[in-house]
Amino acid sequence: MIERCMVWTVAALLPLSALAQVHNTNDYLRLMDANHDGKVQLSEYQDWLCFAFDRMDRNHDGVLTPDEQPGGRGKTITREAYRAQLADQFRKLDRNHDGTLDAKELASPPR
Repeated sequence: MIERCMVWTVAALLPLSALAQVHNTNDYLRLMDANHDGKVQLSEYQDWLCFAFDRMDRNHDGVLTPDEQPGGRGKTITREAYRAQLADQFRKLDRNHDGTLDAKELASPPR
């Protein structure tokens, strides 16, 4: 549940200029692809999706408590535990097991 919540929260926390640039999966890939190689590595995926975590972590202690989460609900989670969840999600998306995500993999639901 927290993964779904965090992914959708990213859109709410992005500057409007970034949202205006996102029209399709290729746009997300371009924004996540920090080294501009056309694919998203695990660290890029985690860094992009941790943006929302970091914005919600009001006291900057690396832990999201329920009161820092949307609706004041959810289980307490550390940034490290969240990054581990993202790594699991990344592995499920990486259908060809090459350690990167292309636009097609990025758009597909995890198995």
